[in-house]
Amino acid sequence: MTRIVNKIQDFLRYETSAGFVLMFVALLALLANNTMVSGVYTSFLSTPVAVQFGGFEIAKPLFLWINDGLMAIFFFLVGLEIKREVLEGELSSFDKASLPIFAAIGGVIAPALIYVFINQSNPEMIKGWAIPAATDIAFALGILALVGSRVPVSLKILLLAVAIIDDLFAIVIIALVYTQDLSLTALGWGGVGVAGLIALNRAGVMRITPYALIGLFVWACVLKSGVHATLAGVITALAIPLKHKDPRLSSPLHRAEHGLHIWVAYLILPLFAFANAGVSLQGITLADVLAPLPLGIALGLFLGKQIGVFGFSWLAVKLGLAKLPSGANWCQLYAIACLTGVGFTMSLFIGTLAFDGDETLNAVRLGVLMGSIASGVLGFTLLRMFCGCPLDTAKGKTVAPA
Repeated sequence: MTRIVNKIQDFLRYETSAGFVLMFVALLALLANNTMVSGVYTSFLSTPVAVQFGGFEIAKPLFLWINDGLMAIFFFLVGLEIKREVLEGELSSFDKASLPIFAAIGGVIAPALIYVFINQSNPEMIKGWAIPAATDIAFALGILALVGSRVPVSLKILLLAVAIIDDLFAIVIIALVYTQDLSLTALGWGGVGVAGLIALNRAGVMRITPYALIGLFVWACVLKSGVHATLAGVITALAIPLKHKDPRLSSPLHRAEHGLHIWVAYLILPLFAFANAGVSLQGITLADVLAPLPLGIALGLFLGKQIGVFGFSWLAVKLGLAKLPSGANWCQLYAIACLTGVGFTMSLFIGTLAFDGDETLNAVRLGVLMGSIASGVLGFTLLRMFCGCPLDTAKGKTVAPA
């Protein structure tokens, strides 16, 4: 149990500091695309990069290598986290997982309904319904860290669990909704690779390198198949063994998760943020801000997330299906619900899958930034109010801070 708690604390430490890095890089991207270096910024992201082996070639601009390639590593890490949490962590029993599961379900349904309601007059825009359904755990934990140690640990763990389940929902949505025309040949070869991963797992292979090499092959096949390539990262992660044959040694999953965290937190996600957060503010008017696409995303994140997460959590507790986190109260839970509206990385990523074209993607970025900033500011403000003098949830009394 102590080992699991330490791993959660390590995760929170990485993600918290990564949130501050993301904030800085997002601001840097905004400045880069709205100053005299905007041409350099655009040219950098448009740099053609090609890899070829015989007749097999992958040629994409740098922007897509970041989104399709580096983000596959991010999703690999997400897959490792999901597997660990489900098998031995905060999602390993219904008693532990019930509240974050209900909260995450509400956090997907309510934002999607708000987005669809606002964009119902334009069927082409409806396909972006999943954009406001995501939570950026690094950003959210970074904001949480600004409040300090007054936030109950149980709330931090709840936020982490909700974000992980959010990521799981996002993976399913990407696979089912944002898949292009399928190439059955490429998909078949990808299936061969998946069979190889399963064979490695069943054979008890404890080295990570064989999994990584076959995972790279699966990624290339999935990329060519029309299914989004980042899903290959998740599939590969699920094959990594959680337990080592020698109980004295760290498992491949734990080694991979620990080794990747720093690279994902301080390189991959910042690169993604730099490539995708550069909203062009030139010529933007109030009408652009209030257009259905950015408004639907912003209100989905800001209103939908807090309504869905808090509403479904309240319902689950009142029906006896879940319990309020220990040491926390409803006001603090509402503040956490507001923080889940910080979509940023995942929302931007889903936006690039749902739409193309510079003008539309700029509107997506604008909506994501508006909704995420508003949610972060409100969540931070409420946490400062409600965690400075926590309530005794058992007796309903106010307890002075020590």
